[in-house]
Amino acid sequence: MKNFSPRTLLWLVFAGSLLLLWNNWQLQHAPVPTSPMAQVAAANGATGAVSTSVAGAPAADSVQLKGQPLILENDVLRLKLNTEGGVIQFAELMKFKNSSDKSLNVLLLNSDAHSLYVTRSGLANPELNLNHKTMFTASAPETVMKDGQDAVSVTLTAQNNGVTLRKIYTLKRGSYSVDVKHEIDNDSAVAIAPRVYLDIVRDASQIGDSQFYSTYTGPVVYNDEDKFKKVAFEEIAKGKVNYTPKANNGWVGMVQHYFVSSWVIPQNMERDFYTRIEQTAPFAAYSVGEITNLPSIAPAAKGSFDAQLYVGPQDQKTLATVAPGLDLAVDYGWLTIIAKPVHWFMGILHSFIGNWGWTIIALTILMKLAFFPLTAASYKSMAKMKALAPKLKVLQEDYGDDKLKLNQATMELYKSEKVNPAGGCLPMLVQMPIFIALYYVLQAAVEMRGAPWMGWIKDLSAPDPLWILPVIYMVTMFIQTKLNPTPADPMQARMMLMMPLIFGVTFFFFPSGLVLYWVVSNIFSIGQQWYINKHITNKPVKA
Repeated sequence: MKNFSPRTLLWLVFAGSLLLLWNNWQLQHAPVPTSPMAQVAAANGATGAVSTSVAGAPAADSVQLKGQPLILENDVLRLKLNTEGGVIQFAELMKFKNSSDKSLNVLLLNSDAHSLYVTRSGLANPELNLNHKTMFTASAPETVMKDGQDAVSVTLTAQNNGVTLRKIYTLKRGSYSVDVKHEIDNDSAVAIAPRVYLDIVRDASQIGDSQFYSTYTGPVVYNDEDKFKKVAFEEIAKGKVNYTPKANNGWVGMVQHYFVSSWVIPQNMERDFYTRIEQTAPFAAYSVGEITNLPSIAPAAKGSFDAQLYVGPQDQKTLATVAPGLDLAVDYGWLTIIAKPVHWFMGILHSFIGNWGWTIIALTILMKLAFFPLTAASYKSMAKMKALAPKLKVLQEDYGDDKLKLNQATMELYKSEKVNPAGGCLPMLVQMPIFIALYYVLQAAVEMRGAPWMGWIKDLSAPDPLWILPVIYMVTMFIQTKLNPTPADPMQARMMLMMPLIFGVTFFFFPSGLVLYWVVSNIFSIGQQWYINKHITNKPVKA
């Protein structure tokens, strides 16, 4: 390894980073194993429920619905509720197209023979028997927002043993948040202490818009102590979850690529979080929920409880207004601290430019200008190295295969010429975190989904369909390689020539927006390096 130049080693580190990203994608998209779930289910009875639920939470049971569907719709969201429990069994996002069939809208919630993704709520008190299995009566079979209306509502009512539960679902214009009000009338002869639960049930399918992104799909729990906590399906199946079970703040949610659903209840209310397996056949389904105690309701008295259900895109600005920490549903990975400012700055640029492709180009140029003094110093170092190439060749001829003496003579030459062979590494070190952060932004930011640039690039979050940008990237990287000093070791020199091909092929599978960033960066760097090389090489090297 001592014969490798620092620049070669850095390229290898960079290549390793790309391989780690690829490996991460492989892990994220691996099918959920069925055998461990079956084992857990066998150990916990027919329902498959594991010990991650809390006392009072609704019992795990079949999620198949037997009631009548109801429609509640505003201008962006079409919901289908079921009279059985008021379960929301269908949510169509009318401003987002299906990536596979542009004639269809995105279905976030859905329940059929092959998939399950629903939201539920009810009273956890067994003696009241007013839960997601109770049959309700609806105020209307279909409620659709009309011109001039700012909100639409539907009310579901059920009664048992003198206690009445009304669920009022309200959609406001332009909003993906559903206001869910629980009104409880106690006409019985005794006081009641209602416990309200709210949960989300989903199968373990990985529904993403691309095969090439690394994204998390599954439950999340947020509170001030844990912050944003992912609870993978596999962890629930094995009963090995790790989150704070009680808090007076926080929310629960279900995250998938670009979209999220979440139950939010008022802060400063004590709540218990729970997760568990809901069913194991015909496919596995899991739930994440929270349960809270309401004040006691005396006979002939009433009580109420307000909750908010968000079902929509991972728009950071909107999510931040719904609940603290909900904007963390946008998964930027371990470089969130860099990715969030990058996304914020891109939003500012986009407000002026109006096209995300040109925004990426503008961002790249501005970053290159910001780092210009730094990269200029590095390029000068590399230019000096290149100017020394004839002398290095003479040293190679003088010392032949005597690597030790060749290295000693080479280092003495660098010292006498005041050249730092590691100086050319700095531009890559500076750009690498930003490159990886931008990768996360482009894969996670819903604004990039379906965003066109020009011509053949219809979706910056998807790979280039014609591979034009990866090919341009390979050409520009090859030019950069030729502008750099050739490594003294022939094997290293061959490796450097292979790098453009290796990275270019890798970029076939990366978001086109990311490749666009790297192409623009290369072109800018070529111009900068060519100018510096021209001036350095025109200066005579000491004999």
